[in-house]
Amino acid sequence: MKCFRRLFALNDDVGKVMEEYAQFSMKSGPFEDLTCISRMHSMDPKSWWANFGAQTPLLQSLAFKVLGQPTSSSCSERNWSTYAFIHSLRRNKLNPSRAQDLVFIHNNLRLLSRNSEEYAELYTKMWDVGGDAFDSLEDVGFLEFAELSLDEPDLENVLLVED
Repeated sequence: MKCFRRLFALNDDVGKVMEEYAQFSMKSGPFEDLTCISRMHSMDPKSWWANFGAQTPLLQSLAFKVLGQPTSSSCSERNWSTYAFIHSLRRNKLNPSRAQDLVFIHNNLRLLSRNSEEYAELYTKMWDVGGDAFDSLEDVGFLEFAELSLDEPDLENVLLVED
Protein backbone atom coordinates (compact mmCIF):
# COMPACT_ATOMS: atom_id res chain seq x y z
CA MET A 1 0.00 0.00 0.00
CA LYS A 2 2.94 2.34 0.66
CA CYS A 3 4.06 1.77 -2.91
CA PHE A 4 0.62 2.68 -4.27
CA ARG A 5 0.47 5.84 -2.14
CA ARG A 6 3.95 6.88 -3.22
CA LEU A 7 3.47 6.24 -6.95
CA PHE A 8 -0.07 7.58 -7.28
CA ALA A 9 -0.33 11.05 -5.79
CA LEU A 10 -4.09 11.53 -6.03
CA ASN A 11 -6.30 9.78 -3.48
CA ASP A 12 -8.75 8.83 -6.23
CA ASP A 13 -5.96 7.07 -8.14
CA VAL A 14 -4.84 5.22 -5.01
CA GLY A 15 -8.39 3.97 -4.49
CA LYS A 16 -8.69 2.90 -8.13
CA VAL A 17 -5.35 1.09 -8.22
CA MET A 18 -6.21 -0.70 -4.96
CA GLU A 19 -9.47 -1.91 -6.55
CA GLU A 20 -7.57 -3.00 -9.67
CA TYR A 21 -5.02 -4.86 -7.54
CA ALA A 22 -7.80 -6.59 -5.62
CA GLN A 23 -9.29 -7.79 -8.92
CA PHE A 24 -5.88 -9.02 -10.08
CA SER A 25 -5.01 -10.83 -6.86
CA MET A 26 -8.46 -12.47 -6.55
CA LYS A 27 -8.55 -13.26 -10.29
CA SER A 28 -11.91 -11.57 -10.68
CA GLY A 29 -13.32 -9.04 -13.12
CA PRO A 30 -11.11 -8.83 -16.22
CA PHE A 31 -8.73 -11.43 -14.76
CA GLU A 32 -11.25 -14.26 -14.27
CA ASP A 33 -11.09 -15.41 -17.90
CA LEU A 34 -9.57 -18.90 -18.24
CA THR A 35 -7.31 -17.78 -21.09
CA CYS A 36 -6.04 -14.91 -18.95
CA ILE A 37 -5.30 -17.24 -16.02
CA SER A 38 -3.74 -20.01 -18.10
CA ARG A 39 -1.46 -17.62 -20.03
CA MET A 40 -0.31 -15.90 -16.83
CA HIS A 41 2.57 -18.35 -16.37
CA SER A 42 3.37 -19.17 -19.99
CA MET A 43 3.47 -15.72 -21.66
CA ASP A 44 6.09 -13.04 -21.47
CA PRO A 45 4.94 -10.77 -18.58
CA LYS A 46 5.02 -7.58 -20.65
CA SER A 47 2.95 -9.20 -23.41
CA TRP A 48 0.55 -10.61 -20.84
CA TRP A 49 -0.08 -7.16 -19.35
CA ALA A 50 -0.48 -5.69 -22.84
CA ASN A 51 -3.10 -8.32 -23.70
CA PHE A 52 -5.02 -8.68 -20.45
CA GLY A 53 -4.36 -5.51 -18.43
CA ALA A 54 -6.17 -2.96 -20.58
CA GLN A 55 -9.21 -2.84 -18.27
CA THR A 56 -6.98 -1.93 -15.32
CA PRO A 57 -4.98 0.99 -16.74
CA LEU A 58 -3.33 2.16 -13.50
CA LEU A 59 -2.14 -1.32 -12.55
CA GLN A 60 -1.07 -1.94 -16.14
CA SER A 61 1.04 1.24 -16.20
CA LEU A 62 2.67 0.21 -12.90
CA ALA A 63 3.40 -3.26 -14.29
CA PHE A 64 4.99 -1.74 -17.39
CA LYS A 65 7.19 0.50 -15.21
CA VAL A 66 8.33 -2.43 -13.07
CA LEU A 67 8.88 -4.75 -16.02
CA GLY A 68 10.70 -2.02 -17.96
CA GLN A 69 13.48 -1.74 -15.41
CA PRO A 70 16.71 -3.39 -16.49
CA THR A 71 17.87 -6.24 -14.31
CA SER A 72 21.54 -6.30 -13.54
CA SER A 73 23.76 -7.03 -10.60
CA SER A 74 26.32 -4.39 -11.57
CA CYS A 75 24.90 -1.78 -9.17
CA SER A 76 25.08 -4.12 -6.20
CA GLU A 77 28.54 -5.31 -7.27
CA ARG A 78 29.70 -1.69 -7.46
CA ASN A 79 28.22 -1.09 -4.01
CA TRP A 80 30.04 -4.10 -2.52
CA SER A 81 33.26 -3.05 -4.22
CA THR A 82 32.98 0.40 -2.66
CA TYR A 83 32.18 -1.17 0.71
CA ALA A 84 35.30 -3.37 0.45
CA PHE A 85 37.34 -0.29 -0.47
CA ILE A 86 36.07 1.60 2.60
CA HIS A 87 35.99 -1.28 5.06
CA SER A 88 39.46 -2.63 4.34
CA LEU A 89 41.86 -4.58 6.53
CA ARG A 90 43.23 -1.33 7.89
CA ARG A 91 39.81 0.06 8.74
CA ASN A 92 38.13 -3.13 9.87
CA LYS A 93 36.91 -1.65 13.15
CA LEU A 94 34.34 0.59 11.51
CA ASN A 95 30.90 -0.26 12.74
CA PRO A 96 28.48 -1.34 9.98
CA SER A 97 26.31 1.79 10.11
CA ARG A 98 29.37 4.06 9.78
CA ALA A 99 30.66 2.03 6.82
CA GLN A 100 27.22 2.16 5.17
CA ASP A 101 27.12 5.92 5.64
CA LEU A 102 30.54 6.25 4.02
CA VAL A 103 29.46 4.07 1.08
CA PHE A 104 26.35 6.24 0.69
CA ILE A 105 28.47 9.41 0.69
CA HIS A 106 30.98 7.91 -1.75
CA ASN A 107 28.23 6.89 -4.20
CA ASN A 108 26.56 10.29 -4.01
CA LEU A 109 29.87 12.08 -4.58
CA ARG A 110 30.48 9.82 -7.58
CA LEU A 111 27.08 10.73 -9.04
CA LEU A 112 27.54 14.43 -8.32
CA SER A 113 30.99 14.44 -9.89
CA ARG A 114 29.49 13.34 -13.20
CA ASN A 115 27.66 16.68 -13.46
CA SER A 116 30.80 18.78 -13.14
CA GLU A 117 32.85 20.11 -16.03
CA GLU A 118 35.98 18.69 -14.40
CA TYR A 119 34.66 15.17 -14.84
CA ALA A 120 35.36 15.28 -18.58
CA GLU A 121 38.94 16.34 -17.84
CA LEU A 122 39.49 13.29 -15.57
CA TYR A 123 39.99 15.50 -12.50
CA THR A 124 37.14 14.04 -10.44
CA LYS A 125 36.94 10.70 -12.17
CA MET A 126 38.42 9.12 -9.04
CA TRP A 127 34.87 8.97 -7.66
CA ASP A 128 33.81 6.90 -10.62
CA VAL A 129 35.88 3.78 -10.04
CA GLY A 130 35.17 1.46 -12.92
CA GLY A 131 32.43 3.72 -14.25
CA ASP A 132 29.32 1.84 -15.24
CA ALA A 133 31.22 -1.06 -16.73
CA PHE A 134 33.24 -3.49 -14.66
CA ASP A 135 35.13 -4.81 -17.68
CA SER A 136 37.76 -2.10 -17.65
CA LEU A 137 39.37 -1.17 -14.37
CA GLU A 138 42.67 -0.34 -16.07
CA ASP A 139 42.51 3.43 -15.61
CA VAL A 140 42.21 3.47 -11.82
CA GLY A 141 45.85 2.94 -10.84
CA PHE A 142 46.08 6.38 -9.22
CA LEU A 143 43.88 5.16 -6.36
CA GLU A 144 46.73 2.99 -5.14
CA PHE A 145 48.84 6.08 -4.48
CA ALA A 146 46.12 8.40 -3.21
CA GLU A 147 46.25 9.59 0.36
CA LEU A 148 42.82 8.56 1.58
CA SER A 149 41.55 9.59 4.97
CA LEU A 150 38.32 9.17 6.84
CA ASP A 151 39.31 11.89 9.33
CA GLU A 152 39.37 9.25 12.01
CA PRO A 153 42.82 9.48 13.67
CA ASP A 154 42.10 6.53 15.97
CA LEU A 155 41.28 4.31 13.01
CA GLU A 156 44.25 5.49 10.99
CA ASN A 157 46.64 4.62 13.79
CA VAL A 158 45.40 1.06 14.17
CA LEU A 159 47.97 -1.41 12.92
CA LEU A 160 47.14 -4.83 11.61
CA VAL A 161 48.68 -7.33 14.00
CA GLU A 162 49.31 -10.78 12.55
CA ASP A 163 49.03 -13.89 14.70
